[in-house]
Amino acid sequence: MKKQKFTGVTGFTMDDTIYQYETVDKTPKDAPNVVYIVLDDLGFSQLGCYGSTINTPNLDRLAAEGLRYNNFHTTAICSATRASLLTGMNHHTAGICGVVEMMTGCDNGIGHVHKDCATLAEILKEYDYGTYATGKWHLTDVSETTAAGPFDNWPLGRGFDKYYGFLHAQMDQFHPRLVNDNTLVDQPKTPEEGYHFSEDITDHAIKYIYHQHIAYPEKPFFLYLAFGAMHTPHHAPKEYIDKYKGKFDAGWDKIREQWYERQKELGIIPADTKLTDRNEFVQPWDSLSEKQKKVYARFMEAFAGMLEHTDAQIGRLIDYLQEIGQLDNTVIVFLSDNGASAEGGVTGTINNFYKPSSLHEEEGDNDIDYLYEHIDEIGTQAAFNHYPQGWANAGNAPFPWYKIWTYSGGVKDAMIVRYPKLIHDPGSIRNQYHHVSDVTPTILDIIGVQKPESIKGIHQRPFQGISFKYTLSDPTAPDRKHVQYFEMLGNRAIYKDGWKAVVNHARNASGGDFADDVWELYHVAEDFSESTNVADQYPEKVQELERTWMIEAAKAGVFPMFNGTMYGSHAEKVRLNKNTRAYERFGTFEDILEPTDIIQGLTSAINTNSHVIRAVITRQSTADHGVLFSAGNRFSGFTLYVKDNHLQYTYNNGGRYFHTTRSEHELPVGAVEIEYRLKIKKDFHAIVELFINNNKEATLTVPEINFMVDFISTIGGNRYTSVAPEEYDIPFDFSGHIDKISLFVDGSQTTTEEELDAFFAAD
Repeated sequence: MKKQKFTGVTGFTMDDTIYQYETVDKTPKDAPNVVYIVLDDLGFSQLGCYGSTINTPNLDRLAAEGLRYNNFHTTAICSATRASLLTGMNHHTAGICGVVEMMTGCDNGIGHVHKDCATLAEILKEYDYGTYATGKWHLTDVSETTAAGPFDNWPLGRGFDKYYGFLHAQMDQFHPRLVNDNTLVDQPKTPEEGYHFSEDITDHAIKYIYHQHIAYPEKPFFLYLAFGAMHTPHHAPKEYIDKYKGKFDAGWDKIREQWYERQKELGIIPADTKLTDRNEFVQPWDSLSEKQKKVYARFMEAFAGMLEHTDAQIGRLIDYLQEIGQLDNTVIVFLSDNGASAEGGVTGTINNFYKPSSLHEEEGDNDIDYLYEHIDEIGTQAAFNHYPQGWANAGNAPFPWYKIWTYSGGVKDAMIVRYPKLIHDPGSIRNQYHHVSDVTPTILDIIGVQKPESIKGIHQRPFQGISFKYTLSDPTAPDRKHVQYFEMLGNRAIYKDGWKAVVNHARNASGGDFADDVWELYHVAEDFSESTNVADQYPEKVQELERTWMIEAAKAGVFPMFNGTMYGSHAEKVRLNKNTRAYERFGTFEDILEPTDIIQGLTSAINTNSHVIRAVITRQSTADHGVLFSAGNRFSGFTLYVKDNHLQYTYNNGGRYFHTTRSEHELPVGAVEIEYRLKIKKDFHAIVELFINNNKEATLTVPEINFMVDFISTIGGNRYTSVAPEEYDIPFDFSGHIDKISLFVDGSQTTTEEELDAFFAAD
């Protein structure tokens, strides 16, 4: 956009001034708009234009008017792919070794993107683009997602002019924890009034473009639209889910074969591609009971309904761009962040926050009778559902394995590019090898600009990805990408000129010795689906690729690696050390007048550690009641509250098991000191104690601690959904006054109080 810079001579008055201006235009002539559309946990075969029978007409339209890539790769997990996509860097170099919650304490796992790895938003702002983001972010450590920030790693701190969405890994699509720019906000309407997160973020995306187009029609924009779909929970309006009733009754084995055959018909995979064997952990469909088949089919109906609903929102954006005459002047890149996810386990789950232990192994969430009883809740706001891994195996056809694995099932994903000014054979397929780190370099190549050497005063690292602009107009161009490493949770792979070596560390030695890992070898230039391990035939090639992996990993800063677990003790230690004041003694809050999410990032620490909460509250009458402190939501958590003139506590284990206690005596009116203690024992049960004015009022045994609690803590209320739905509905804000509240977490070095030391030290 053109701007004028004063170059004249300033006089004593305006009449004395010599007016002269230089026109400055940092934006290249005819610079296109850019739109990134990202879906979460979408498998290679799950779009209609990639082989599935799920209705995705708008994405199919993008494919028909653009290009589909069948040899495009991601990092195997969400945060890492998003970091690589936005920066043009390998994810370890950018500071994200996996998800942001995985912090190594080293440069490859810092909980956010390094400042010398600028995002595309930061780069394009240097060229006067408007920059907007809506949807899932997941590039900020949870300890920095409080209402008070810090905000430098939130979207506005990383180059975006406007942002609307959520900051975490996953979110209730009917009751999301929303951020508008740098402020936590309430959703605009209820699910009963028709609310869904995908519709909301699309509304905001269109609004942002509308506002810029009205004010500065000549100015290009960059939109980053990152849906929470298709990550758990698979939430969609009921009418979308019901459209697929009976569509998956044939089961995952036959559906996988059908989609594989369609892929060959569409040409999205070579005609001689072999369908890999059913994953070893997937049950044959024909071996299932009728109840299992009905429940598992319903899980897939919810997934399909969510995907079609998401496609409809993408269609609204496309239609708006066409309406304002900007569709053909926009580079649209659509991709998934990794392959389909097996996080639903063998049976699927109606509540992904509940992971049954041996205590509930016979009656837990994996019990088919329980799932069958609640089948109508799947896909609704009453569930946090995820389909069984059999459907993920079908969704990744023809490849083996899933998200987090470095086989093609985890890293080879759908990508669609639409830009008619450079694409002369719309509807075609490109098979050149490329990686998610190549996308942003391609965009700058199309625009005709370079990444600045310095942004915001910080010297920038050069891109590690390369441009694939050459593929847009030349379907037969030889590959320019020759080598790419992969690493995720110890799973490793290396691609080099048509060969791929892979290590299944998570399967072979979860938490074990890396020296025990065995490298597999696939000639992917001829074996598209990685169906035949030829390591025994080419041992020298295995050794060559293993050496190449070590070289590339060292260059990218892969080390140290996580050893087969996503949320291990190392990550928690790093987070505790990084935020000692925040976690170990949060301090005092004076004059709390309304529910405050100010300690949102603390939930993971207080959920996995013994802790004490002390407060001084004032009630004017016995009618004053409400929540003093809550963590989690309807699917898992705990809450401390005043009800019926008593101090009460409820522990919610996965939305199934509720443990409640209350004070023996009523709470006095006026100023009162209250205290709540939770001590986690070695076998992961817990003892809860309630105190009023230093007198013990109640003791409760929680037989099983659930470590899957959502990242939300609130003082003075319970946001989003009720942690204790049998005890109170929301809003249940405390109607008295919280004068002071303090939190102590196990291991605290900031207090010398003997009773706390003794409490935390006790077995």
